[in-house]
Parts: sequence; structure tokens; C-alpha cells
Amino acid sequence: MIICKMKVFKSSEINYMAKNGCYELELKLPTDYDEALIIKSIQKKLDLKDFNYKILKKSLDARKKHNIVYVLKMAVFSSWLKNSVHQQTPKLKIIKQNRAKKVIVVGNGPAGFFCAYTLQKAGFDVTCLERGSAIDQRIKDVVSFDKTGILKDDSNYVYGEGGAGTFSDGKLTTRTKNIKLEQAFIIDEFIEAGAPDEIRYLNHPHIGSDNLKLIVKNLRIKFEVIGGKIIFDTKVSNFEVGVDKKVRVFADKKEYEADYVFFATGNSAYDTYRMLINNGISFKTKPFAIGVRVEHLQADINKAQWNVADLKGVKAAEYRLAYTTEAGFPVYSFCMCPGGRILCSASKNGQTNVNGASNYLRNSKWANSAIVVGVNFNKLYGRDFTALEALDWVDGLEKKAFCINNGFGAPFNNIVDFINENVVAEPVSGSYKFPIVPYDYKKLLPTEVEVALREGLMFFSKKIKGFEKGVMVGLETKTSPPVQVERNDDYTCNEQGNVYVIGEGAGHASGIITSAVDGVRAALGLI
Repeated sequence: MIICKMKVFKSSEINYMAKNGCYELELKLPTDYDEALIIKSIQKKLDLKDFNYKILKKSLDARKKHNIVYVLKMAVFSSWLKNSVHQQTPKLKIIKQNRAKKVIVVGNGPAGFFCAYTLQKAGFDVTCLERGSAIDQRIKDVVSFDKTGILKDDSNYVYGEGGAGTFSDGKLTTRTKNIKLEQAFIIDEFIEAGAPDEIRYLNHPHIGSDNLKLIVKNLRIKFEVIGGKIIFDTKVSNFEVGVDKKVRVFADKKEYEADYVFFATGNSAYDTYRMLINNGISFKTKPFAIGVRVEHLQADINKAQWNVADLKGVKAAEYRLAYTTEAGFPVYSFCMCPGGRILCSASKNGQTNVNGASNYLRNSKWANSAIVVGVNFNKLYGRDFTALEALDWVDGLEKKAFCINNGFGAPFNNIVDFINENVVAEPVSGSYKFPIVPYDYKKLLPTEVEVALREGLMFFSKKIKGFEKGVMVGLETKTSPPVQVERNDDYTCNEQGNVYVIGEGAGHASGIITSAVDGVRAALGLI
């Protein structure tokens, strides 16, 4: 029993405990709760009047559709509570010294930026080379692409300041364990740069593409204030390590010299992968996934998940789906974007693929998600695939998708027609900016993938009411790279110990947080 302010509570009556210098309790509140209700609920549970609190975790419990609630894990501090002394959360310590070493970081996505930023804070002289444009120019290029269909090399939805994540949903969810210090450091930096404070505690935090465009610029300013340099519109074409162990990086007829170089080029820069392989950096194939985007009216997803088309206090309903086929192929949803739109995320002319995005408010009328099938080349083809073969295979698939409409239009089919092995003839509406062409996916996807996708969509249509009414759009190939670098425990990839490959481009991370953590940890290893 816990005695608090002369009132006796049984531990079975309320869920709170003394932990980490504060009392923790769980509140279940209606979705449209406000601060007054939080305070009233704490007062009622703990019989307190004078206290402070903070939200530790917030998640939506929609298991009972007639009673959907937010579950809030709270920390309460008060002089009335024994041992209630607020303890500071441990922080990542980066000690600055004059290290007199030059570092080049290739790529300015999450891994590249946070690697460069961490090293600069520690006293290294860091220059970041980014093939794409700074955010203001990049926004203009993306808007122009959506209007004209003319893709600008190296400044598009894939390349440019902030990487591909800048024009995504900005999801910060990760299931990776043992990264709390690095994750907290990254979250703090995002918030200081303008992200909402709620990303500290939401169960499925996201920033939104609209916010990210401002945040990446603010992060760049912070990096430059402490002495870091970012050079945009600079594509690295090669590198070499001299007998003096200095690394020389070649870009646009210029040469940059450093003691260390970190390649953080994201999952789409296949030209950079090939350059690294040709320079002796060892890559192997790894399991990855391909499939399509599916799109529904957001109101239909809301009704299926909540039994109502709108729920006060919640932006838009999400879903997470997974299934294993009889043949053993995993089929699952990936990067679900509620209230979002489908993007053409082509990284070069003559090839095309799709991705999803949404703004912070998630207030588009459309919901989309990748539905993908896990692929293992060695099992699929019964032999060992090389990394170069894997890259060529994905390139070939994207070229095939481009040729369907001889441009950035996308193939499409209704889910129900695909399940029944028919091809839709009627036009449909959706969020994709370019034309969509009725198409038989049997002509695009490998047979094993197409069959697994159909089986998975049949299962998902039983799990979510009306799911079969959605539309399949485009080709999704960039859930993760099909290759992975073979690197040492200290993240180095060469004999001299001064060339690193990090982030999604290394095949050791997936998503904003894990990529950023990979960059931070690689930097800490050098520090």
C-alpha cells in the first residue's frame, strides 16, 4: 500500500509507482481531452492540488470502437509525494576538443546530417557535400516537376537538403532497442529546430512534410553556426585513399581532401553504390521488399477503424497490416500515410517509382500505404546474387514501370479487380499528380511477388472493412536498399579505417530515426 497525503490507495485501484524520482500513473481519457481534464484526473487519482506533470507516452487505444480513448503515461512531481524529486533524463555527452582533423560527409539526409553535426560539435572540421539543392531551390524544383513532368537531376523528391525524408510524412517511429540516448539527442535537436514537442511522447510520432521543410533549414543553420559547412549541388563521382592515408573526394571537377569520409547517400543513389563497389567497398545482397501503393478515401479508413468518419482529437486513422503467404512470402503495409498523397519519387529520368507523404495535420481526403512483398534474391532465383546484379534488377523494374506510359504516369488497378485477376477499365480519381494507366501487374512484377501480393490483399480485405475498394498505384521499390555494406564494428569499410558508409545507404538502417542514430553512432565511434 502507498500512503499519500493522508489518503490510502491500494495498488490495484490505480496504476502508479515511484520510479526515476517521480510518480508514474496511467490515464485513459477521451480523444478530445484538454489540459484541464488531465489536471482534474491527476487530482482525483492522487488527491493532490499542488503538482507538476509531464506526458511520458501517449497512444490511441481503438480496440473498443464504441469507446476509443487516448492512453497517457504520466509523470507527476509534488512536494506531497515521497521521493518525488525530478531527475534529469541522461543526455548524450559530446565533448568538444580541437581535434585538427578534417571530415567530409557525403549526403545531407538524416544519417549524413546528424553524423556531420555530431562530429562538428566534437571539434572536427566538417564539410558536407550534398548532390541536391538547398531546400528553397529544391521546393521550386519539386513544384515544377509536379506541374511539367520534367525531372531535374539531383534536385527532386529524392535528392536535396534533408534527403528523401524531407518530402515524406516525417515518421519517427522505430522498434530498434538500445538507442535511447542517441534517439533523445535527435528528438531534442528536431524540437529545437521547430518540431512539435509531442514527438517526445507520441507512440507514433511524425513531423509532417510541411514542417520538415522548415526544420531542415533550421538544422543547417545550427550546424553552420558551430562552424560546419554544407556545399549543395555537388555530386561526388569518385574517391581515393592516398599513401598518406588522406582521402580525396572528387566532385564536379573539384577535389576535396580529408582525414575521414562518411558516405551517407540514402537508399536511392545506385550510382554511388556502384562507385563504392568499384573502389573495393564490399557490399552483399540483403532481403528487401517491392510492391505498390494502395489508396483509399481517408473517411473510409476512419469508418473501418473507428466506426465513424471523424474522431475529435485524432487527425486520421492509420493501419498496420502483415501476413505470410502459404509459400512463405511476407506481405505487409509500409510507410502508411493517413491524410496524405502519393508521390512520384523517381531518382532519375527513364525510371519511376512511387512513395507516400503527408503534412502535419494529415488533412488530405486520401489515405495511402505501400503494400509490399519481402524478396530474397538468393531464394527467389536459387543462386547467389551479387550486389551489382541486385541494383541492376531494381533499375530494370523501374525502367519497365516508366515504359508503361513512357513517362512518370503510373500503372494502376482496383484492388478488387486485381484480386479477381481482372484489369479495371474505368478511370479513377486519386492524389497522384501524373496520369494513371489501367494495367495488368502480371506484366510488371515477378510471378512470385504478384501472386503473394494478391494473397496478401485478399487477407487485408478481410481485416479492414472495404479495403478491397481501394486502388493500387505505381511501383514501390525503395522501402530499403537491396544491398548492404560489409563494415567493421567501428563502421569503417576500408583497410585504412577512414572510409565509412552509414544510414539507409549502408543497408543497416531504415527510416529517419534509425538512419540518424546510425550517423550519430558512427560519429561517436570516431570521436
